[in-house]
Amino acid sequence: MILPRPPDPGKDADGCVLGSGRWSAGRGRPAGDAPPKLDRMPRDTHGILTPGRISAQRPVPASIPRPEYVGKAAPAPYTGGDVYDSATIELIRESGRIASRAIDAVEAALRPGVTTDELDRVAHEYLVAHDAYPSTLGYRGFPKSVCTSVNEVICHGIPDDTELVDGDLINIDITAFANGVHGDLNRTFVVGEGSTETHDLVDRTREALRRGIKAVAPGREVNVIGRAIESYAKRFGYGVVRDYTGHGVGRAFHSGLIIPHYDAPQYDDVIEVGMVFTIEPMLTLGGIEADIWSDGWTVTTRDKSRTAQFEHTLVVTERGADILTLS
Repeated sequence: MILPRPPDPGKDADGCVLGSGRWSAGRGRPAGDAPPKLDRMPRDTHGILTPGRISAQRPVPASIPRPEYVGKAAPAPYTGGDVYDSATIELIRESGRIASRAIDAVEAALRPGVTTDELDRVAHEYLVAHDAYPSTLGYRGFPKSVCTSVNEVICHGIPDDTELVDGDLINIDITAFANGVHGDLNRTFVVGEGSTETHDLVDRTREALRRGIKAVAPGREVNVIGRAIESYAKRFGYGVVRDYTGHGVGRAFHSGLIIPHYDAPQYDDVIEVGMVFTIEPMLTLGGIEADIWSDGWTVTTRDKSRTAQFEHTLVVTERGADILTLS
């Protein structure tokens, strides 16, 4: 799960994510486009996504503990740190394992014709069956348990009645809350066959994440991560999204720590052993300028170019990084 445009260094960072209010709503469709028709698959005549129908919020058993922000307009300010002891790290790993296996379940359900709402159901049922709360559900009003971002959607896509078609790409972003901590990851998949260009984008975005993780070492500044990612992406002419970043995660869904995915020397937090955060680069086939739909969540590339993303939660070790979101 990702952060909005980072504040300037020295200014207050509220650590908020989805629906932060830092974007103007209502910029989702180009001027002159007609509103979406709800009696057809939610894409326009050019195949560009339009808002679909969102089903009712899925219930979570009362026995499953909720994050503190559920039922509130916003999370309480986080006053803790980003460095965790070994026992808490193992709890984050367990939450991360549940989230990763939920994505495995979604992957098994991917096919042309399935709706993103059905994928949300699959993930939701897996999470609650394993006594985990879907961290996005109710976070600042987000209505679903998963973010499903298709084709030109950079992030925060809301599951709805959109039907996937052969050649689509889709990012599945899931965070599980269990034992008082969050585990956060996402992966991008190609539906059906897909073009060589699409497969290359997905494969290279996965590699960009790997290179970002490899750059992690105690004593380095967090900006080294983005430098490694951007230098790799530039080899292929890809855009590297700057408005959304990695973040600290654990007891808080988003702690306020910023992990940029581009070369940003102004972000100079020093990496420490035991620090937990996400790395989640978003690469595009075109520009990095973005629009947000009137739902206040769905972020798309302005030029409607395709975009892919991969994410892991990791902990810093003496020798580098240990991934906490593996199945």
